[in-house]
Amino acid sequence: MALTLAQLNDAAPAEAQALLAHLYPHAPWVAEHALQTRPFRSVADLRQRLRQAVDAAAPDDRLALVRAQPAMAFACAANAEDAARLAQLQADYTARFGYAPIVAPRGARGTEPVGSQLLEDLARRLDNPPDAELEEALRQLHRAAELGLHEQFGAPALGNDIWDWHEQLSQHSDPGYAEKGQLTVTYLTDAHRACAQRILEGMRDCGFDEVGIDAVGNVVGRYRADRPGAPTLMTGSHYDTVRNAGRYDGRLGIFVPMACVRELHRQGRRLPYDLEVIGFAEEEGQRYRATFLGSGALIGDFKPEWLDQKDTGGIAMRDAMAHAGLRVEDIAGLRRDPARYLGFVEVHIEQGPVLYELGLPLGVVTSINGCVRHQVQILGMASHAGTTPMDRRRDAALAAAELALFVERRAARHGDSVGTVGMLEVPSGSINVVPGECRFSLDLRAPSDAQRDALVGDVLAELAAICQRRGLRYALEETMRAAAAPSDPRWQQRWERAVDAQGVPVYRMPSGAGHDAMKLHEIMPQAMLFVRGQNAGISHNPRESTTSDDIELATLAMLSLLDALATETTL
Repeated sequence: MALTLAQLNDAAPAEAQALLAHLYPHAPWVAEHALQTRPFRSVADLRQRLRQAVDAAAPDDRLALVRAQPAMAFACAANAEDAARLAQLQADYTARFGYAPIVAPRGARGTEPVGSQLLEDLARRLDNPPDAELEEALRQLHRAAELGLHEQFGAPALGNDIWDWHEQLSQHSDPGYAEKGQLTVTYLTDAHRACAQRILEGMRDCGFDEVGIDAVGNVVGRYRADRPGAPTLMTGSHYDTVRNAGRYDGRLGIFVPMACVRELHRQGRRLPYDLEVIGFAEEEGQRYRATFLGSGALIGDFKPEWLDQKDTGGIAMRDAMAHAGLRVEDIAGLRRDPARYLGFVEVHIEQGPVLYELGLPLGVVTSINGCVRHQVQILGMASHAGTTPMDRRRDAALAAAELALFVERRAARHGDSVGTVGMLEVPSGSINVVPGECRFSLDLRAPSDAQRDALVGDVLAELAAICQRRGLRYALEETMRAAAAPSDPRWQQRWERAVDAQGVPVYRMPSGAGHDAMKLHEIMPQAMLFVRGQNAGISHNPRESTTSDDIELATLAMLSLLDALATETTL
């Protein structure tokens, strides 16, 4: 019979210590310190208290905790060669760090790690600096403790279901990538349409009252209110991906509210508002240069000229839509009337390392960064690398390098600003020629338009100054300008209360990445919830991951938000 939180909270100190002692072997002080903070509000609260006990310990105690763990026996090697390599990695690891590698016995879904994945992870961890690897070893120990709590209190059933839905959807991938085991789903390909159909069928299975695919390929599900004429809450995210992507970017924000509807349907409950869940057909801009096409269409921001764009195979968007059975003449009718909507909320994987490093499962987004992008060309004079004195050169590449370093320094002045030179080339460059031309990109972001514009102004002023000092010319093309999207204060507070209701700390943070919420922000209030990513929060990468435990917490938080909204007198 599963242990209950009430039993743990009411247990005598010695009994409670015994119930938790196995979670951190050879370190009874972890449970002892955590139990001093009783009562626990939830199992998630208990997990955080255990982690906080370790985080608050002296450095020597943390290192001793890791060193006290016995060497682990791995039974997942597929063959003798893998077993030998695993043994060598363990030996190399112990020699480098002074303790045996700690690996949680089961992965993100609570299943045993695959041998090849374990080998890759250990090899990668060997390159970590000692301080960083100590933190990683402790994270693995915390995950092992989390799995131990499953055995006592029960596994995250909701989170496991949603995790499985991601795995099932990732079976669909574009040609050229599917054969390599890579996930790529671009707008209106066969894989994209198969994903839409699977999401649609999933919505039906969850109990939505109305489901369909609209004129741009968005999958739209509606769970009707308990009364006619009720307003609507919109939620959702995108199901297209970048090339060689992870499984959770966008899709988590579709499946979490689908699971919420399933729970409401199972309980026979209706809300005093319609819940509209949308799988946006396109957000990434991979096949066509039409980023946020899916969500943009709902605010009347579908540009007719997009229809004439062609992909790398020469297929126009207009033809791709016709092949998919979509009617371009119906696109204008997709525009939503904001007067009928309460707002838009979105759940999304963080796509960064902050929550991972802090050991927090959820984060409340304060603002989605505004962004300005430029393509820059610097023109100097190509000349002989051996005969041109250093003080006579008009080197375009060095000017770009100088500006790139300035971007790094300037963005770092404000902790939430970021600047990137992501593309850098010397056209027709030669090893023995001083670069006469350099082309590069600028991507400058900040949580507010004013902060972003100040960053852009300083960078462009520095570009002008560098070129004048070095005797160079430059050309500048602004290729994108997206306004910042601050979270609506009332909706942000609703997310904060929903997170607090799960018994975990409320952490507020900006989003550096763009999201569909940015588009809906233009016509209605919006707010977002981040879910911790694993593997240092990496995203747009096959290693993108999150745990079923964190998915479950996000789902419970959303259910809490829906319930709280239902009780507000303003509806």
